Amino acid sequence: MTGPFTAQPAGLAVDAERARLPLTLPRYTLFAAMLAAAGLPIYLHAPKVYADTYGLNLATLGLVLAGLRLIDVVQDPLLGWIAGRLERTRPLAAAVGCLGLALGMAGLFAMAPPLAPLLWFSLSLCLLFTSYSFLTILFYAQGIGEARVLGENGHVRLAAWREVGALIGVCLASIVPAALLLAGFPDAYFWYAAAFSCVVVLAALAMRPVWFARSEAEARAAFNPMALLGDRRLRFVLLIGLVNASPVAITSALFLFFVEYRLGAPGWEGAFLVAFFLSAALGAPLFSLAARRWGTVPVLAAGMALSILSFSFAYQIGQGDLGAYLAICIASGAALGGDMTLLPALFAERVAELSGNGGQAFGLWSFCAKLALAVGALTLTGLGQAEFGGGVPPSEAALARLSFLYALVPCLLKAVALGLLGLFLWRGGAGR
Repeated sequence: MTGPFTAQPAGLAVDAERARLPLTLPRYTLFAAMLAAAGLPIYLHAPKVYADTYGLNLATLGLVLAGLRLIDVVQDPLLGWIAGRLERTRPLAAAVGCLGLALGMAGLFAMAPPLAPLLWFSLSLCLLFTSYSFLTILFYAQGIGEARVLGENGHVRLAAWREVGALIGVCLASIVPAALLLAGFPDAYFWYAAAFSCVVVLAALAMRPVWFARSEAEARAAFNPMALLGDRRLRFVLLIGLVNASPVAITSALFLFFVEYRLGAPGWEGAFLVAFFLSAALGAPLFSLAARRWGTVPVLAAGMALSILSFSFAYQIGQGDLGAYLAICIASGAALGGDMTLLPALFAERVAELSGNGGQAFGLWSFCAKLALAVGALTLTGLGQAEFGGGVPPSEAALARLSFLYALVPCLLKAVALGLLGLFLWRGGAGR
């Protein structure tokens, strides 16, 4: 007899594992959507809610968010170490992480702060982001063993289902609170937090059978972080991931400024975000199909080239160019779908080849992602030096600086990532 947190016997027959795949892949989609709803959208909603409701200074809230990013950079490798040591207790650890996620969201939006609002804001976000980071690492590490059952191109197939879910989650979490407010719902953020808690429960129940699945190869994988870091190809993929994530971090940090000041279109942010992320959600399975036919690295390189080509036009955008910017969002969003699907798949493939510990590996991957977010935060400093803020309309020089930071710097970084990927392919790193 097995209890709710008792590990199932390892070494299930591959045929038996394949029999559950039609249900397994949608489980990954649902769980990824839930996780994504607790990530980037929080940066859009939480500061404004606490500034409007409790009168907190936006600059102070920004410093708190930056400080939490520094905590993430330190704790993610540790969380990866913990995730890598879990065996039979993975279902229990995942349940605790989901509970922390729901409690953090409820504390942030569904109750009046019992402490000073700034302190409560910090504590709630700390719980939410720590739970989010741990579950993300555990979730991506689980996919390494699962992809083996999918056969050839298993990592790419799994990544496509997972990242489409993540993009759907970002879209919904970005627009649902605003839609509730526009519809006149009282306590819109309370109901958003309540709905999120329901989704957490559904996603946790859906993933429960997946946490129990543990392949023999994964069970034999030794916890050896130095073997991972000592692999030259794995370090190379990590470097590509870091450089390639920086453009999205920069554009995310500057997006609201660009729409308001360069486009002169305040209030259109939601429409552009939806177009961008929906295009990414549609692009992800298309890039996955292409990668299965022509190879992961060549298709990933094509996606990066599309991103550079499309986003470079943003430098020429001016007041009122809404149609042109919408086209840029659609093209660059589709390219993002390729990045989000194929780069993690490339990383997971190499970890699987090394028989490495998935938790530790994706702790390193998450660490690089947080470093990229720090790069994005630094661009705000550059924007501030261009005399933005203070209620004074920006000068032409400030607008030129904004366009340079928002459009050209990401394109340059993406070109560096593309060059690194070309070097990776030239040196035989693709493996096929």
